Amino acid sequence: MQQSALSSVDAIEAERFRQFIMGVTDYAIYMLSPDGTVVTWNAGAQRFKGYPPEEIIGRHFSMFYTEEDRARGRPARALELARTTGKFEDEGWRVRKDGSRFWASVVIDPIVDPNGELLGFAKITRDITERRVAAEQLERAREALFQSQKLEAIGKLTGGIAHDFNNLLSVIMNGLELLRMSKDPAAIAKSVDTMSRAAQRGASLTQQLLAFARQQPLRQEAHDVARVIRSFEAVLRRALTDYMHLHLHIAPDLPQAMIDPTQFESALLNLVVNARDAMQDDGEVLVDVDVVKLTENEVERLPAGHYIRVMVKDNGEGMTPETMTRALEPFFTTKEVGKGTGLGLSQVYGMMQQCQGALTLDSRVGEGTVVSLYFPAVTRSHEVDQTTPRAQKVLLVDDQLDLLETAISLFTHLGYEVLSADNGTQALETLRQHPDIGILFSDVVMPGMNGVELGKIARREFPDLKIVLASGYVKAALRDQMPDIGNFELLAKPYRLSDLIRALKAL
Repeated sequence: MQQSALSSVDAIEAERFRQFIMGVTDYAIYMLSPDGTVVTWNAGAQRFKGYPPEEIIGRHFSMFYTEEDRARGRPARALELARTTGKFEDEGWRVRKDGSRFWASVVIDPIVDPNGELLGFAKITRDITERRVAAEQLERAREALFQSQKLEAIGKLTGGIAHDFNNLLSVIMNGLELLRMSKDPAAIAKSVDTMSRAAQRGASLTQQLLAFARQQPLRQEAHDVARVIRSFEAVLRRALTDYMHLHLHIAPDLPQAMIDPTQFESALLNLVVNARDAMQDDGEVLVDVDVVKLTENEVERLPAGHYIRVMVKDNGEGMTPETMTRALEPFFTTKEVGKGTGLGLSQVYGMMQQCQGALTLDSRVGEGTVVSLYFPAVTRSHEVDQTTPRAQKVLLVDDQLDLLETAISLFTHLGYEVLSADNGTQALETLRQHPDIGILFSDVVMPGMNGVELGKIARREFPDLKIVLASGYVKAALRDQMPDIGNFELLAKPYRLSDLIRALKAL
């Protein structure tokens, strides 16, 4: 009698649970037979799938899947995974009675008896189309914001570059006008010196942009940092206003460091200009150079050892913590539109990474800023030999006549006997007519036969010929387009006389 009463209670509870499940409208909850046939059907399933119970019970649940999913066997795989792993969860497109699709979140659980025999499956489906649409809209909004930020960054970049190059071009164009009008040797020499500095700054800016775009490797060599800074001191002083003062504190007997002098000078100039812009009409800038001994990870992640520390300190307005966190970001600048590219500090940081060094910032509002550069010190001296190479016959090739004439003047100044050509075919004819030519110096990017193709043919016909290729493209980009370029000595444009001498000596 007691057992019968318990069975009656269980039956009542089971019926209540069944009615509860059948009455749920936010979830499709139904049972499947072991082969996937629909056995039960609740109100939620009818609400967002569109089928009343009499139209769906007895049919296979695969009818809810899209044609492409059925072709791939996804319904059968879902049941198999539920049976073997104990649960199957998935999201995907499902089809309503009217043919429309909705995005479903699905859970399938196997139902087994006490002996482990499969009785069927319990399936729960949720319509999460609104959530998916909202997520897609959010992603589109994020992408639109990202594109907007990129356009803003590009606008700042191009505005800053245009401003800087206009200033440099103004110096050069006005200097040329003065050269035409002036007969005073001192004034002519001063104009030439000013134009030379402007051209060098333009070249440095171009190299910065190329390095940023393609991660151009530095040309690192052992150099006396103190000597490089002292030779560049006049430029640093001219970067400040008449009422600002530059102080150099350079420790004696410093070891050398592996640096690219051109990039180092550009980095130092960037830091001094930033210091100038952070100060009022008057101010003090200190460039302090010393050797320090660091323990492991004392500065950033640098290994223990000796480092050349180049510190640039100003007494300007300083930076807020928010500015500090973004100071090294490319394109980030606190200057007015057209007053800076936002590349300066990020380029200095990138240079330090390539030098296996580190950059640190210390700044407080109203107390100024200190930027410290740490270069690994080297113990052996590798002075750059800049003596003039032995004179011999050279063939210069460039399709740009102005550049060709300039190259002719440089090589003639170095004592070479110079022949020239403005295309690859003419260059080959000249080589065959003058087998005593010792050096081929060619531009890479030319119409018709490019410099690499010319170099390959010339090397095959004249095995002893020394070949130097020059290009304004960065090495990484050239290697992607012309894999054979690695077989030749490569000189980056624009190059200085010292760069040319170094490349020729490397032969």
